[in-house]
Amino acid sequence: MPLRLVFMGTPEFSVPTFKALADAGHEIAAVYTQPQRPAGRRGLELTKSPVHQAAEALGLPVRTPRSLKGEEEQQAFRALEADAAVVVAYGLLLPKPILEGTRLGAYNGHASLLPRWRGAAPIQRAVMAGDEETGMMVMKMDEGLDTGPVAMTWKVAIGRDMTAGELHDVLKEAGARLMAEAMAVLEVGGLPLTPQPTEGATYARKISKEETRVDWTRPAQEVHNHIRGLAPFPGAWCEIQLGGRKERVKLLRSTLAAGGGRPGEVVDGDLAVACGEGAVRLLEVQRAGGKPVAAGDFLRGAKIGKGARLL
Repeated sequence: MPLRLVFMGTPEFSVPTFKALADAGHEIAAVYTQPQRPAGRRGLELTKSPVHQAAEALGLPVRTPRSLKGEEEQQAFRALEADAAVVVAYGLLLPKPILEGTRLGAYNGHASLLPRWRGAAPIQRAVMAGDEETGMMVMKMDEGLDTGPVAMTWKVAIGRDMTAGELHDVLKEAGARLMAEAMAVLEVGGLPLTPQPTEGATYARKISKEETRVDWTRPAQEVHNHIRGLAPFPGAWCEIQLGGRKERVKLLRSTLAAGGGRPGEVVDGDLAVACGEGAVRLLEVQRAGGKPVAAGDFLRGAKIGKGARLL
């Protein structure tokens, strides 16, 4: 018999899982998502989250509390009389009364191979660290930060030039399939749970503005991982001397290159840049106020030659 579920999620990453559960025939009692946020170039328009929009398209009730710590919100959640809650990138802390507010508990779709990269930015941190593998996990939630026992795992290889954005898109689809499978097993009463290992835990803290600037004194592999781990958002960046002034430029795609020189020095005509050790070739960049462009198109407009310096 299909489960009666509460779905809790906010960004576009959550939408495939939400749709997979609805398509599987489960009853979605309610959808919880973050409140509307300012959007648009001037931030004047309030915009519903991707999950909010997807839920409305299916005619499902949507709730947008700013907190779940109050007794009134907790009672409203329990009143749904759901079998389970499914949580994917929701963005709010779930207190114990919410975690225990359904018959079978709350299950989280998390984008890492736990206990590695618990926390808010597991996809970006995995790429920035140069991990060769990550995955999706379905975990039964407890009061800790991504510390609950694991039910299912789907592993994904991280290509040497893969960006966080590309990995995000692979994992959101893998996560949808995995959660649908997990709920199908839970539906018949036999979802096994395995405690996480006590060793190997790392924390995937949020990306801060202060760490987005490229440090050309680092080895090329680290610079490359930094660029692809922050692409497309928020984007690694550096400054380039253009037209007599410094201009901030986002670096969206790169690969390792041969050669070397002073850190930040352009070492050929195809935008290979020297690092502390080795070099990276920039493949896609974005000037302030512009659109992402291939490095060749950027060079035709910017006229940056061998020996130029990126800061």
